[in-house]
Amino acid sequence: MLITGAELFVKALKEEKVDTMFAYPGGQAIDLFDALYKQKEINVILPRHEQALVHAADGYARSTGKVGVCLVTSGPGATNLTTGVATANYDSVPLVCFTGQVPTYLIGNDAFQEVDTIGIMRSICKYAVTVRKREDLARIIHNAFYIAKSGKPGVVVVDIPKDVQIALGSDEYPKDIHIRGYNPNTSVHMGQVNKAMEVLGKAKKPIFLIGGGVNIAHANQEMTKLAEITGVPVVTTIMGKGAIPTNHELYVGNLGIHGSYASNTAISNCDVLFSIGTRFNDRITGKIEEFAKNATIIHVDVDPAAISKNISVSIPIVADAKIAIEAIIKKAKKLDIDEWREEIKSWKKDYKIRMSDDNNILTPEYIIDNINKIYKNAVITTDVGQNQLWTTQFLEIDNNKRLLTSGGLGTMGYGLPAAIGAKIGCPNKDVINVSGDGGIQMNIQELATAVCQELPITVCILNNGYLGNVRQWQEMFYDKRYSSTCLKYRKSCDENCDKCNKNCPVYTPDFVKLAESYGAKGMRVTKREEVEKAFKEAKKNNTTPTVIEFIIDDTLNVMPMVPPGNTLKDMIMQKEEN
Repeated sequence: MLITGAELFVKALKEEKVDTMFAYPGGQAIDLFDALYKQKEINVILPRHEQALVHAADGYARSTGKVGVCLVTSGPGATNLTTGVATANYDSVPLVCFTGQVPTYLIGNDAFQEVDTIGIMRSICKYAVTVRKREDLARIIHNAFYIAKSGKPGVVVVDIPKDVQIALGSDEYPKDIHIRGYNPNTSVHMGQVNKAMEVLGKAKKPIFLIGGGVNIAHANQEMTKLAEITGVPVVTTIMGKGAIPTNHELYVGNLGIHGSYASNTAISNCDVLFSIGTRFNDRITGKIEEFAKNATIIHVDVDPAAISKNISVSIPIVADAKIAIEAIIKKAKKLDIDEWREEIKSWKKDYKIRMSDDNNILTPEYIIDNINKIYKNAVITTDVGQNQLWTTQFLEIDNNKRLLTSGGLGTMGYGLPAAIGAKIGCPNKDVINVSGDGGIQMNIQELATAVCQELPITVCILNNGYLGNVRQWQEMFYDKRYSSTCLKYRKSCDENCDKCNKNCPVYTPDFVKLAESYGAKGMRVTKREEVEKAFKEAKKNNTTPTVIEFIIDDTLNVMPMVPPGNTLKDMIMQKEEN
């Protein structure tokens, strides 16, 4: 039977079991949208901006474990995807992004809304391809979904010219995969596992360092079991948080530039570092020459290119985190390391991260503690900046909670659309987005999407009037030269102002009024005693989003902090008082 390329596109989505697509129409994708209009099985979500669209697909994918799917038009539609494509690819999120393209006979002629989509995307995604012939369309789409979710997951971009969309061709869809040169590893080398377990068995001060790979592989239960069998304490990266429950006695905390004292000290003093699913990026290592200097390092990662790329390792194991952990469990045994565990426990107790015991101060810690108390079955998304770091410090995660955040690229504007995608994917879970007053404004138009989709997400804006993370660096390392970080600043202000005062302009916008203008519920919280009530009010609102603006002190900093170029031992533990 002959059908158009657009009709085959819809059939392909159904064959790949796609039930949700995040899409924004345009001239070079209109035939694809017309084909989608004629079916009812796929829920097409219309966000308000293409960048938000791909973040929403990202949040959907992370929260459900499915492949997220996007569709946009050519030119600016495609270029608006780039930040979200890079964000998802950095964090190994499986997405397939379809872009419309001008007809093949116009490619290279500077046609209206033509860009070299593949050239733009190639360096920021896992694979990118233009469909040049109608007869290749089914095979390319089938391969795209396989590539996105196999091996190290990532983003695949499929560019479909308009003439391919309208051309007639076969309705057959392939069942098998044949991709020359692409053979992702689906096993684990038991010889390397045996070497690793022999080294681990002799360790006196071992640590598991767990990255986002464990969460991506949905190996949380397996990782918890491995920790319990061996008794080895667990440190996580920000992306690895939740690999085991944060209230587990073996969980130490996050490490890195804003890691806990116990985590950073444990890494610095361990004799065996057993790492699973992390790239050892600069945010967690500090000064590379001093990172786990006296430890034998074992590194499990699905991507062979990630091994010994930043940190030289002694025993590499190339495998999916879940497959590797299952194999390791079979060889695991209890270690006699009670003294080491007690030492780490004392560090956790003596150097617990706290912001303030003053009941008159509304702190992010207090706000997030209330999220911990009130929301038991939830997905929490964050934006990027201080809001992200405070959330990852204080949020409690167990088997009923999931944290979604932009780790590798650090993308402001991620939190709100990711929350929308997560709520669509997990309708029976509460979804809370924690954002700063800067980041929320980068995609705040998506409140309209949440309202139109009738999504009762809760948006928490930690408003300190600044781009807080950069402001903190300017305070600590740039002699309080607050260049372009004050969000209250107006042209008539003193350019050299170094602190907020009673003469400061009123903050723009009024987030409560803005929320209400979109049809959402808006609240403003200034005192501790108002926090719990606000969250409970938000939980009652089951048809629209609720925006809660928390007014926090503009001088609050994220501590501890490792200054740039220093080792993990060189932590600044608390803010110096002026």
